[in-house]
Amino acid sequence: MMNRLQRMSSWFLISFLLVSTRILVIFGITDSGDLAVLNALRSSWRNLPPNWVGPDPCSDNWEGVNCTDTRVTSLRLGGMGLVGSQFGDLSSLTGLEYLDLSNNIGLRGTLPPSIGNLGNLTTLILVGCSFFGPIPDTIGSLQQLRYISLNSNGFTGPIPPSIGNLSRLSWLDLGMNRLNGTIPVSTETTLGLDMLLNARHFHFSHNRLSGPVPDRLFSSNMSLIHAIFDNNQLTGNLPISLGHVQTLQVIRFDWNSLDGPIPQNLNNLTSLNELYLSNNNFDGIIPNLTGLNSLSYVDMSNNSFNASEAPLWFSSLPSLTTLIMDNTRLQGQIPVGIFELPQLETLVLRNNNLTGILNIGNTYGSNLSVDLHNNSITGFQQAADYRLNLTLVGNPVCNINGPPARFCSVGTRGNDLSLSNNCGAISCGANEVLSPNCLCLHPYTGTLHFFSFGFTDLQNSTYFNILHGTLMSAFLSNGLPVDSVNFTNPTISDFSYMEVPLHIFPSGRDPFNRSLVSSIGSLLNRQLAPLFPVRYFGPFYFVDEEYCCFEGSRGSSNVGVIVGVTIGVSVFVILIILAGIYAIRQRKLAKRAIERSNPFASWDPEKESGAVPQLQGAKWFSFEDLRKCTDYFSESNCIGDGGYGKVYKGTLAQGQVVAIKRAQQGSMQGAHEFKTEIELLSRIHHKNVVSLVGFCYEHGEQMLVYEYISNGTLRDCLSGKSGSRLDWNKRLKVALDAARGLSYLHELSDPPIIHRDVKSTNILLDTNFTAKVADFGLSKLLGDTGKGYITTQVKGTLGYMDPEYYMTNQLTEKSDVYSFGVVLLELVTGQAPIQRGKHIVRLVQEAMRGPNLDDIIDPVLGSGLKQAGLRRLLGLAMGCVEESGINRPTMGEVVREIENIIDEKGNKGLSSYSFDDDDDDDDDETSNEESALHSYAA
Repeated sequence: MMNRLQRMSSWFLISFLLVSTRILVIFGITDSGDLAVLNALRSSWRNLPPNWVGPDPCSDNWEGVNCTDTRVTSLRLGGMGLVGSQFGDLSSLTGLEYLDLSNNIGLRGTLPPSIGNLGNLTTLILVGCSFFGPIPDTIGSLQQLRYISLNSNGFTGPIPPSIGNLSRLSWLDLGMNRLNGTIPVSTETTLGLDMLLNARHFHFSHNRLSGPVPDRLFSSNMSLIHAIFDNNQLTGNLPISLGHVQTLQVIRFDWNSLDGPIPQNLNNLTSLNELYLSNNNFDGIIPNLTGLNSLSYVDMSNNSFNASEAPLWFSSLPSLTTLIMDNTRLQGQIPVGIFELPQLETLVLRNNNLTGILNIGNTYGSNLSVDLHNNSITGFQQAADYRLNLTLVGNPVCNINGPPARFCSVGTRGNDLSLSNNCGAISCGANEVLSPNCLCLHPYTGTLHFFSFGFTDLQNSTYFNILHGTLMSAFLSNGLPVDSVNFTNPTISDFSYMEVPLHIFPSGRDPFNRSLVSSIGSLLNRQLAPLFPVRYFGPFYFVDEEYCCFEGSRGSSNVGVIVGVTIGVSVFVILIILAGIYAIRQRKLAKRAIERSNPFASWDPEKESGAVPQLQGAKWFSFEDLRKCTDYFSESNCIGDGGYGKVYKGTLAQGQVVAIKRAQQGSMQGAHEFKTEIELLSRIHHKNVVSLVGFCYEHGEQMLVYEYISNGTLRDCLSGKSGSRLDWNKRLKVALDAARGLSYLHELSDPPIIHRDVKSTNILLDTNFTAKVADFGLSKLLGDTGKGYITTQVKGTLGYMDPEYYMTNQLTEKSDVYSFGVVLLELVTGQAPIQRGKHIVRLVQEAMRGPNLDDIIDPVLGSGLKQAGLRRLLGLAMGCVEESGINRPTMGEVVREIENIIDEKGNKGLSSYSFDDDDDDDDDETSNEESALHSYAA
């Protein structure tokens, strides 16, 4: 009888669902063609919202889908982690007005020519995806388009001239791609960008555009406020027509190969806020910028201007916060008036021929930073106790008893942003972060990449409070449930972009759902007036990190009816099952709650030694143990200070010397993440990787205890700071050691580890000059992602960052390879990654194209290129810093190549750490190395 009832119930349920589904299909409101497109997406793309299950997208309110009558008019699927290899049949959604697929790094493929069918499209946002290939010329058919943002993809080929047909276009952002060819302007038979008279934003940075900047590109009829063309391969003169666009606020043509004089009519641009013209070949006189009273940021460094005294306009710009004129052939005395500018924060006049007596006066700003490295200043007029950050290194005045000693030593200006929350020591759970309102929440995170900015004092919270207020107003006015936002450690990249890591915290305890994440990302990447732009901050794009905590989406009311009926039929069975598992679940929840409150509870350290059986050699130190061994964390024992926190030297009770990394409040992880990191680090045992000795997790503190390496960093040795001289044999040894350490992390560690901050200051040398890779406070596990890459906020160091990161926001093992290639160039040249405003990679590339390659070799090496193996190591380094990661070797291949270099050099024992001071050379070897150099650098 029971079986018969069960069969009847099953038959009734199946019949009801079939009939209900048929009725919904018959009376569905979604256009049949649009429905077919979305169903095709549902079958070909992964990670679509979980409520894409009903039969009718419009009536069932599929997440991210908005309809008008029967037509799909908006797709907002940004930041959802979508994966797919094709643009799909989206081009058939002919009613579509708004398309946002931003920050879905798993979306690949080309844009089909059929995109031209989307005749109603007004907004196209594909920021932070992985689309590639040419931008189809049919995009010029979308005459309703007002907003195009294709930033941070892999698009190639020329800029389609047909874009000039988009007369309503306001925002055009094609930056961070691989576009090439010339800038298109109109002719009698073709279209061009000069026809976009209503456009306010031209963003073309970080492409491969070449040729001259056409004079026809600009005109007085334009509405342009941003002309951003930095980091391309543009040549020729800057056109005079640029000075006719009265609306311009930001000009960026830095990091190109432009030459000739800068147009003097730029002083007509009275709305101009920021001017970036550095790292070109401009000559003639420095342009007169008198009268530009809104100008806050000027950088014309590394050009070939006529030798001249400091122009009068240096002292006449009332809004100026930043003036950077490094290596611009300035001479004579610095006018005291420049220090009296009311807003001035940063003055960089390095590498010039400024002379005379420096007089700063008494009315300078309290946050003023002045860098006068490498000039010819002979005196210092000290009328008060100067509090400013002043650098006079490399001036004759430092050779006499003139200025205070601190002005004649190299210091660093930190970028730690202090926005105090006064929360005290609160430990949060897995994937939770402490919000400014002292709540443990699940933030949506990412990075704001600013194309321009009107200041350089990253410690000045005034600017970031303005940004904070603007973002919160934008979120709240758009009905987004955001509790608060937080910024952590903003940086300025090698190419003068400001990168601001952003945490967006939800209102309430629940994480954001997919729709909210997509709406937040879309709002940030759209930057609609009147909330944007933000005062002091230029245009930006937002690249998010994969959100940790999506909850399952709730279905629509129609789906709810179906589910309700189904549950009504089967409720009895469900209740029995629930009753059966309730007790088990409660026990698991109780156990999980205990683990959440104290994830270390399962570890039982031995009372005498502190050893933890679950770890491989690492010990659990008490706070009191580490406090005593560092003399109560005295400043005299502080040996380092970085973004993670301070590093102290200490001596344990048994006499072992250790280095203790003490996390500062803003750098602490959740307890579970900290435990996971300790478990990982305790498994790493390699002679070329700094070993973890133990940890401390008490009193709200997180500390990691490492072995102490006594001979300092590789950078200290190369600069002479440590007093240790590195000959060529030792440099080869260091290169091999460090490569072996990184190869171990990439290929033998389980799971594999990406270091993310490989640099010469993170390679430590012991007394035998054995190199050890250090600083795993920044490392990330590849095994956690399952994708072979990490999508992350920027964590590297200027000069070492993988250029592909700026386009993809991804770090891979090949990113570490790039950074290691920079370290190899340091070993060969002895120079820091950034010299006189130029990147070491560019310096070496230029030297390799000329006849004076020997000039870049470290003079300490004596015979330069005649050193056995040097040419081949240089070739390997250039292979590591290839622009495309796919063309770089793996770290395992790097190890084998260095071993081959050492073996062919004749020092068979070198790879086993035995040295011979003879550096014999022969012609055949030099010939072989020459060939290797060209093969790696090709």
